[in-house]
Amino acid sequence: MNKKKQNIILNSNEHTPTTLQSLDELVTALSEGERTTYNHIIHSIKFPANVFEGYSSWSNDCYTRNCIINNEKFELILLCWEQGQITPIHDHGGEECWVKVVEGEFRETIYKEDDMGELNFVKSTISKTNGVTYMKDFMGFHSLENISKKRSMSLHLYAKPIRKCRAFDEKTKTFINRKLTYCTTV
Repeated sequence: MNKKKQNIILNSNEHTPTTLQSLDELVTALSEGERTTYNHIIHSIKFPANVFEGYSSWSNDCYTRNCIINNEKFELILLCWEQGQITPIHDHGGEECWVKVVEGEFRETIYKEDDMGELNFVKSTISKTNGVTYMKDFMGFHSLENISKKRSMSLHLYAKPIRKCRAFDEKTKTFINRKLTYCTTV
C-alpha cells in the first residue's frame, strides 16, 4: 500500500489555495468553511483508503457507521461495508448528504413517495472510487449497496448532523422513525 500522502489543492475564499494533506486538514477546512464550500471540498479530496485505518471497523451483520467528527455544523462518518451489504431506503432528516466513495463500488437507488405513500423507483446509478453522490430530502429517498466483490468504504458528510431519519421497513412496507447511532467514535 502506498503510504505517501496526497496533496489536494482547494480554492478558498482567499487568493491563496489551501493544500489538504491529512484528514485533520479536511476537518479543519470543513470547520472553517461554509455549507456552500462542502461540495467543492468533498469532490476535491482523493485520500487513499489507509488514511481511514484508525476509523474503520467491520461487521459481517451490517455496514458500520464510524464517527470521525460530529459538531453543530457537520458530521463526517466513515461507513465500512462487507460485500453485498445495503442500507434500508431512507431520508436524511432534512439535511444535505454527500457520499464520497473511498474504496469500492456502490449502487445508489433513488425512490420518490407518491400521494398514496407508495414508493416508486426513480433511478439507479453506480459510483466508483472517488465518485461523489449528493442527496437531500426533496430529491426523494435512497439506498446504497456495496456491489464490489470485496470490503468497501464510503465517507459521508452531513450538513448538519443527522440524529434521526425515516427508514422504509421492508416487512411492514411503511416508513419508521429511526434514531441514528455510531458503531465507533474516536
